[in-house]
Amino acid sequence: MSIGEYIRETQLWKSIFRHPAPYDRRNRIVVMLTNFFLHLHPVSIKQQGIALSYTWCMGGITFFLFLVEAITGVLLMFYYRPTLEWAFRDILSLRDVQTLGIMREIHRWGAHAMVITVWLHMYRVFLTGSYKPPREFNWVVGVILLVLTLLLSFTGYLLPWDQLAIWAITVGSNMAKATPILGSEGPGYQLLNIGNYPLITPISDARFLLLGARNVGEETLNRFYILHCVAIPLVVATLIAIHFWRVRKDGGISQPL
Repeated sequence: MSIGEYIRETQLWKSIFRHPAPYDRRNRIVVMLTNFFLHLHPVSIKQQGIALSYTWCMGGITFFLFLVEAITGVLLMFYYRPTLEWAFRDILSLRDVQTLGIMREIHRWGAHAMVITVWLHMYRVFLTGSYKPPREFNWVVGVILLVLTLLLSFTGYLLPWDQLAIWAITVGSNMAKATPILGSEGPGYQLLNIGNYPLITPISDARFLLLGARNVGEETLNRFYILHCVAIPLVVATLIAIHFWRVRKDGGISQPL
C-alpha cells in the first residue's frame, strides 16, 4: 500500500472527504454534490461553453481580482487609520516606509483592473445573449455587482485623504443632490413633502446620507471606510456566491449561439 492510499484509508481523511477519489463519472458526481466548495459548479459542462474565445475568462479574472483586493485590503487595514490626523500620513508611510507598502499599489491597480474586467464581462454576456431566459435573474445580479464594484472604487477613492481624493468626492457627492426624489435639488423631491414639512432637505437628502455631514470631513472618511472595508464587500461576496450558484442552476455557462 502506497503512502497516498494509506492516508486515504485513515479515519481522519474519511471524516473530511466522504467519498473516494473521482476516478469515474459516478464518483465525480457524488464528490461535486457533497463538497462545500465544488457543489456550486456543474458536474459536467460542454467544452465549447468554456472556450477562451467565447468567455474571454472575464468572469473568472474579475473574481480573482476580488480575492486579490480582499487579501491586500485586509493587510492594508493593519497599517491604515481612518482619521484626519493619520490617514494621509499612513498612506505616505505605506509608500516610503512600510515593508508591505507594495500592497497598496497592488490594491490600487487591482481595483482599476477589476472595474475594467467586470465591464468586459458584462459586455461579453450581452454580446453572446447570455442574459436571456432562463438567465435573466443572474443578469440582474451581475448588474448589481457592477454597480457595487463602482461603489467600491468610489468609496476607496477618499481613503488616501489627499487633495485629489477630497475634491473628487466633493464633486461626486454633489451629484447626489440631483438624485430623483431623494435629492434636495432633484426632480420629484416635492412628492415626499407632507404639508409644510418637507421630508427631503439639504440635511436629510442623498448627499447628506452619503457624506454623513454637510461637507466632506471626518464623518465622511469614517463612513466611506466602513462602506469600503466591511459593508459593500460583504454584500459583494454574498452576491458572487449567488451568481455562481445560479450559473449552475441555470444549466451552466451559456453555449455559443
